Amino acid sequence: MTDDAEQTLDDATAVLRSALAGDGAGVVGAFDAVVDRSGLAGAYGVAWCLAATMLGDDAPAGAAALDFPGIDQADYDTRWVARFVSAYANDDADTGEALFGAAAADGLLPDCLLTLAGSTIATLRSREG
Repeated sequence: MTDDAEQTLDDATAVLRSALAGDGAGVVGAFDAVVDRSGLAGAYGVAWCLAATMLGDDAPAGAAALDFPGIDQADYDTRWVARFVSAYANDDADTGEALFGAAAADGLLPDCLLTLAGSTIATLRSREG
């Protein structure tokens, strides 16, 4: 594992630890620390890692059709997470990067990343039960 990959995993762990504790400010702070150190590209890497964590080891490799009933009526951040996770599931980094950039340009990236972290924790909890 490269130092960058290890740093990304450490950063993702910090985000998830805060999300697990219900500390939204901690999630945003962890992402802010990544941006300060590695720019938006670093935050994108952490978000991509969270999508991988959410889907787990049994995720289909490409051509995945994920079902999100009512997604068109959902809030921006929820639609973003669904589309970002779908991009990951379909190994479509170009779409993931475009979604990430659009959320940043819209000023909604912190909300989207907070929802992604919360969704990842909810998914991990549902697997335990």
